This record gives sequence, C-alpha cells and structure tokens, in this order.
Amino acid sequence: MTDLNRRRLLQTAAVTGAALTAAHAVAAPKATEPVIDFFPKDDLGPRERLSLDLDWRFTFGHASDMSRDFDYGLALRTHAKQGARVATCVGADFDDSKWQKIDVPHDWAVALPFAQGVKGPIANGEDEPDMLAAHGYKPIGRDFPETSIGWYRRVVPVSPADKGKRLWIEFDGVFRNALIVFNGFILKRHESGYTSFQVDITDFINTDSTPNILTVRVDATEGEGWFYEGAGIYRHVWLIKTNAVHVPQWGVCVRGKTDGTVEIETTLRNASAQPRSVKLTSAIGDKAAQASVTTEVAAGESATVRQTLKLSDPVLWSVDRPHLYRLETTVEADDGAQDRVVTYFGLRDIRFDAEKGLLLNGKPVKLKGTNNHQDHAGVGAAIPDALQVWRLQQLKDIGSNAYRCSHNPPTPEVLMACDRLGILVIDETRKMSSSEDGLYQLDAMIRRDRNHPSVIAWSICNEEPLQGTERGIEVAKTMKALCKRLDPTRPVTAALDNSYGRGITSVVDVLGFNYRHKLMETFHADYPTIPIYGSETGSTVSTRGEYVNDPSRSVIRAYDTEHPWWASTAEDYWPLFDEKAFIAGGFIWTGFDYRGEPTPYNRWPAISSQFGILDTCGFPKDNTFYYRAWWKNEPLLHLFPHWNWEGKEGQNIPVWVHSNLDAVELFVNGRSQGKKTVVKNRHLEWDVSYQPGRIQAFGYKNGKVVMKAVRETAGLATKLVLTADRTTLKADGRDVAVFKVEAFDAKGRPVPKADNLVTFSLSGGGSVIGVGNGNPASHEADKASERRLFNGLAQAIVQSPRSAGRVTVTASADGLKAASVSLNVG
Repeated sequence: MTDLNRRRLLQTAAVTGAALTAAHAVAAPKATEPVIDFFPKDDLGPRERLSLDLDWRFTFGHASDMSRDFDYGLALRTHAKQGARVATCVGADFDDSKWQKIDVPHDWAVALPFAQGVKGPIANGEDEPDMLAAHGYKPIGRDFPETSIGWYRRVVPVSPADKGKRLWIEFDGVFRNALIVFNGFILKRHESGYTSFQVDITDFINTDSTPNILTVRVDATEGEGWFYEGAGIYRHVWLIKTNAVHVPQWGVCVRGKTDGTVEIETTLRNASAQPRSVKLTSAIGDKAAQASVTTEVAAGESATVRQTLKLSDPVLWSVDRPHLYRLETTVEADDGAQDRVVTYFGLRDIRFDAEKGLLLNGKPVKLKGTNNHQDHAGVGAAIPDALQVWRLQQLKDIGSNAYRCSHNPPTPEVLMACDRLGILVIDETRKMSSSEDGLYQLDAMIRRDRNHPSVIAWSICNEEPLQGTERGIEVAKTMKALCKRLDPTRPVTAALDNSYGRGITSVVDVLGFNYRHKLMETFHADYPTIPIYGSETGSTVSTRGEYVNDPSRSVIRAYDTEHPWWASTAEDYWPLFDEKAFIAGGFIWTGFDYRGEPTPYNRWPAISSQFGILDTCGFPKDNTFYYRAWWKNEPLLHLFPHWNWEGKEGQNIPVWVHSNLDAVELFVNGRSQGKKTVVKNRHLEWDVSYQPGRIQAFGYKNGKVVMKAVRETAGLATKLVLTADRTTLKADGRDVAVFKVEAFDAKGRPVPKADNLVTFSLSGGGSVIGVGNGNPASHEADKASERRLFNGLAQAIVQSPRSAGRVTVTASADGLKAASVSLNVG
C-alpha cells in the first residue's frame, strides 16, 4: 500500500477540464446550447385552438349509489330523450360552488390515501399480494365506489361570432370511460383511457348569453393495465373553432425522404350545405418549398389531396441533430381564408437490418433506451408539460437515445419533446386486438403520431397471451395491415416474453425480446433474416442510497446485483448488446421507478417498483452512472456507497466505481487500496474495512490522474440546500419548476441518511402541486407542502401563477438552516 502523498494531491489539484463532486466526476459541460421551443404556439388564424385546462370544478360521484352520483342512471329513460334527465349536475343552473377548484391535467387517484385492500388467497404455497399492490395501493376500483367516479364541470368560451362555425373539443386522454355531456346533451362515451379523441359540439352551442356547460363523468372502476394508471382528465383539453371548410383532426400526413422529397396527404372537410371550390396551399419553412392546388369538395363530404414538394439541400433529422421542418397548410375558398394548420416533421430514413441492427439515415445507431410508465412523484399521471421535458432530459443526460411507451400511447407532448431532443420512440398501443375497439385505438394512435420523426416503430403487443397462438397470428395480421395502410414507412413490432420463433414472430417486421437475452444469439442463428432488439432488458432492482437489503423497510441495495428471476443485471445484458451488431439495442425496464408493481417486495407497505435507474422523483441511483459511463462519450468517475456506517467499524464494505477511464485507484483515509484496470462495460470493486473518514477514487487516463471522486463520513445535518431546474417560469398557471432539497452538515458535506421533515412555503404566488422523495414504501401525501427527506433528498414541483412577478420558494426543517430560491415569472 502507498499513502496519498503530497505529490499525488498536487497532481490531482492540477487536473483541468473536469467537474469534481463529492460522489462522482464527469467531463466539463459543453457550451450552452440554444433554447429549444418544445411546444411552439403557432398562429393558426382563422382557426382558433384554445386551451380548456384551467378553471374546472371537480367532485366525486358514486359507482353504486345513484343518489350520490347526481342521479345519473336513475331513470330508465336516461338515454331516451336527448338533453333531458341525464343527471342533476349538467345544467347551467346547477350550483357547483362547493366542488373543488382544479386545473387539468388532473389525477384524482394520486391524492387519495393509501388503502391495503383485501389479501388474496394462498397460491403455489406463497401469499398472493394484495390486489391493489400492482396499482400502488390506491382506493380505485369496484371495491371503492365512493372514490372511483369523478365529475368535472366548466364553462366553454363560446361567443355570438361562433355561430355558423364548426366547434369541437379535443381530449388528449381521460382515464377512464368518459361520458361527455355538453349543455345537457350526451355527446359521446369514450372508454379507452389512453386514446385521444374529439367531441363535436357544433349543433349544441349557445351563442346568446346562456353559458355553455361542459360536464364530464369519468368512471375509473375498471382498469386497462396492471400498473398505476391514475384517474380523471389527466391530459390536456382543447377547444377548436374552424369554418365550415376546414382540415379535420389529424388531417395532415407528411412523409419526408432523405433526398428532400416531401409527400403530403391532406384531408379537406366541407361541412357546409353547398359544394365549395377550395384552394389548398402547402408551404414548408419560409417558402422553401410550396405548392397550391384547387379542388371541389362536395357538400357534407371530405376530399383527400396529395401533393409532393422538394427541398433543396435537405437537413436530416437524427439523434445528434434533430432538425425539424415546419409545414403550414392554408385553406382558402371564394370568401377568403378558411383554415390554417401547422405540422412539424423531419426528414430521416429508418430501417432495421437483421445483421446491422437499426440504421438511421443509413448509419448504425444502437438503441440505448428506457421503458417508462406515465407517472411521477407528487403528480401521478397528470404530468405537466415542463416536467415531461425534464424527465426526458434526465434520460438524455445519461446517454439514452430511445424511449419505449410502456404500454400505451403517450401524451402528445412527450413526442413533441422527443422530436426536439433527438430521442427515438417505439409507440405502443394498449390493446392487442383486431376487434372494432382494438383497431380504433390503433388507428387513432397512428393518425395522431405518424408525423413525428422520433417515432420509429408501431408496437402492437406486449407479452399478450395470444403471442404464440394461431389466433394471435390472425389478430396480428389484421393489426399490421392497418398499420401499413395508415403508415407504410415504419415497421411493426411486438414485445414477446416467450414463443420466440412461433406465433406472431412470423407477422411482425422487427421482434422485441422482453428479457430472455440469452436466447437472442440462438434465435439469430435460427432466423437470420428477422431483426431483433431488447424491448425490455435489465431490471436491476435497487433503492436509491441503500446498500443493505432490508425487507422490513422494503429497501434493496443499490449495487448492480439484485434482479427478479426473469430479468438480469445491467452488466449481464449490456455487454452482449454492445458487442453484437445484429442486436439493435434495448430498452431498460425502467428509466424511472413507478407506482405499483412494488418489486421486489410485492406486498404492503411497498407502493412502487424499484426497477428504475432513476427513482420516482428522477433522482439518480448508482446504476445511472454505469449506463452513463458506457452510453455517453464523456469521461466519468462515480464512487459509492456513502461513508456513514456507524456501528460497522472494522467490517468490510463493498466499494464500487463506475468509470470509463483507463484505471482507478482507491484510497481510504489516505492509504491506497490498489489500482485496478477498467474493463469495458464492467465496474470496479474493492472490499474495504470501514473506518470513519474519507474514501477517494483517482481516475487515470494515459497514465495521468484526470478525475477524482470523494465520499466522506458526514456529521449531523445543519442546513438545507435548495436548487431549481430553471430560473424563470411562464406566467400561465401551467408551467412548473422542479426543486431538489438536500441536507448538509456543518462542513458542507451531504448527509446520506437524513430524513428530516421539510416544509415548502411560497411567496409571490404559485403553488406546490406535488412532493416526493423516492422512498418506495412512503405513505406520505403526494399533494402536500411537506415531505421527509429520504436518504438526504426530497423534491417539490412548483407551478407558476397566472401573473408576472417573482416567486420565492423556501424549504425549512426544525433545527436546520432554511434555504430559499427565487424565480422570475413572466
């Protein structure tokens, strides 16, 4: 052993170009990139597209007591006469002042208390988990009639000028089984919780002074998945106003080629009583390419117009340069402008090759992806747009370039962000079925999402019972035929957990392996013409900041060692995926921990999964740095665990390092524990006898120390440090900032086991819309202004006010110095 002498310390002090932190070191950040406008607000005049997100009223109904459900269904003639006897709460004269004031997106399930439910029978000699475990122990379902029905009301802004126009409301997603009532008329029942849909209100609007009342009854007693799904109007709602001649919802389809050819298919609708001569103009960018055509559209009919434009010097969309073009579609008639629609698209070529993997614009790209459900600490399934972007950015910062929507179409804003961040997407329908409803859901997903260059494949199946059967083949053929009719440019895929080589293997264009990666080489040898990838891979289970398994606390150590029987560690699968070109890459299960499926402790009081490389707040676990080391072309050195092991003096503690440098030397209280050579796609490990003090990792490149990482034994927490992901917020009542609060001791060292109760207070407006800490067994309220630190960290999500100013957020805890951060709102 050698001492950490003065010469070595001076050598380290001379290191430049690297950011040194207590736990890990990464390469210095690059120059600031231009700000991305993820959700541009285009002028669509004469069309109006108005947000209906704000100023709703909400209350619970009842699934089994009609008197507590506003008499809905009380009369057998509920559906007999339109506009009569629907429910007592649908009219303009109903007093909803005692209902809760809310904005959407809104998930009422996340605000409910935890409920253990009824324990199932003993099966196979083991206790079955509570039936609610998979959904995160929230009281939703037929056993909870008083919290499984929600009613929403709001006034829809309609004016006398809207008379003669076409109006419809677009719902990006309602979970689940939504009854849409407008001015007392039942206009639609929509069951799917993940499919976007529209409701035409043209014939039912009041253009006098009578308020226009939109009422939505949401029935969440039945689920669609085996994971937390939320409840309510959990995505955006829009009011669209157009003229009689217009482009209907999802009426523009763009297909761009790498040579600059752009094929455009536009649907024109004439809802007037007379045939119309319509001029359609399609223009890309600042008239970089433009074409016009005039066509006749019969009264009450639609017509499809096809145009081809050519861009000179085309800029291709890729993960490194996600360039988007802007297509403006203008509709005119003899009485002037009728409608305008803006579509963003990219020029790129996607091909899966059985030997080379995924080819993007002709070049191999390894999929470094994650699977993700749609929930986040504090807000559940109702994730604000800015938080969606934040989540995707956390994944991109790790080096991830791909996202699998598991197991349902995402909110549109996820795809808009992926387009602009350069993240590849596998878009997955919720239901594998060729039934009328199954094909409707698939149809809606493809029509809505086919213009996004980020989407590289349509997935029609995830571990379905039909996957290996003859019936499955027939169902898959019908679904694939629909995919190809609506979009012949993208492959059709499916995620299998068995029956490789059988069943729908023969139908899909690209086959996804859920785990079972040890079968992939044999499969490739047997079926050399079928492209393959890992649709679900890895699934190391771990708790952020924990390094000893403790079932009593539902925590599991954060080394890359623990996984369910059907899964693997990161180091078990990734080296194979990295080495074999014929494996197109894979998607980790999962990027984030998520509510429900509380693996590995699938029982009360555990409430969330622990598969994530990030926890439910997006705080990184140690495996995050394994992936970052080998997915991102930047030097990295990450040292763990923490060095607070009171009571274990003299006992051996496993010390790990994730690094992509040449070698790493570990020091404990200044004494070397030896230098080890870094092996690609592997970690380094030492067994160290614990003594309080300091452990240090020195990272070598070309024989020189270029990075170091340090862990020190911390004292008692004395202060909080609060940070935000941004400095400004939009004054729209919908923007959010993500706050992290952390405990430090008197010497400025992070306290790894701190569990202080932190209170968040605001001045200047805004609100805390959710809190979390990543604890997989915490039963603290998500909708609150306080949260305990879990292993030193907690999170608050703060939403902006509707007026400009300055918002100050303060985090405080008994006995600790408080911390504040101010944001500009404008």
